[in-house]
Amino acid sequence: MTRTAWNAFSTVRDEFKTWVSQLDRSLPKLRAIQQTLVDSRPGTGFTVETPVVYNEALDDLGPESEPHLILVADNPGRREQAAMNRRYLVGPSGKLADGFFRSHPELGIDFYKNVIILNKTPIHTPRTAELRELMRLGGPEIAKAVVESQRKMADLIYRVHIALGSAQLWIIGYSELGKGKLFETFSDALARTYGADAGRGGVAGNIFLFRHFSMNQFSADIRKRTMEGESSGAALQRIGSYYRNRELGTRYPIFMHGIVDGV
Repeated sequence: MTRTAWNAFSTVRDEFKTWVSQLDRSLPKLRAIQQTLVDSRPGTGFTVETPVVYNEALDDLGPESEPHLILVADNPGRREQAAMNRRYLVGPSGKLADGFFRSHPELGIDFYKNVIILNKTPIHTPRTAELRELMRLGGPEIAKAVVESQRKMADLIYRVHIALGSAQLWIIGYSELGKGKLFETFSDALARTYGADAGRGGVAGNIFLFRHFSMNQFSADIRKRTMEGESSGAALQRIGSYYRNRELGTRYPIFMHGIVDGV
């Protein structure tokens, strides 16, 4: 990173860390409600150790780091919240993501060295869909925290994106970004932050949407939709921009770039 990029990134990172700590302290009932969710699920349970998870992998970055990609997942799950980890995408989905980049060396991306991973919210649930149940069980206080955390993450993601300049931003899991969906607030906040600074040379056009890595959805979709003779980089840009335009561009014109008829 350039010194300017590093200074900007480290400022956002430190703010992120401080905010997560403050959010955790402000929600003393959160861990118990999360544990109720865990205990209500069939199969082997686990102990909730980190109700609100800061991605400690960000602390491994320094001025010499070369992040090429910002990847936005959903929220921390079982492995991510474990005290021994406290890092994002360290479970099966992370292994699939790593496998994708290893199988496409032409992209020049090492998943563990060149990718900054953030989430739409740092609040843990065993499964992302259970955020709805967490909000129900936790009442207005927890529900408000989940919603407000999406707004905060959208702002932090935008600022990291601006700091890194040419880095692509991939939003993984587009199905819950729509109107009335779990991460509608995140979508709205993202549109406001990028729209308020539309003169940044088309940064919003450097956002790409894809399916989840889980269950190999991401790789299978890219493989299915890559055209004959098309490079992996070109395919990712075409497919990701199509999903962005379809899922976000129709509601937020700021995201409508590089219109593609279909995939």
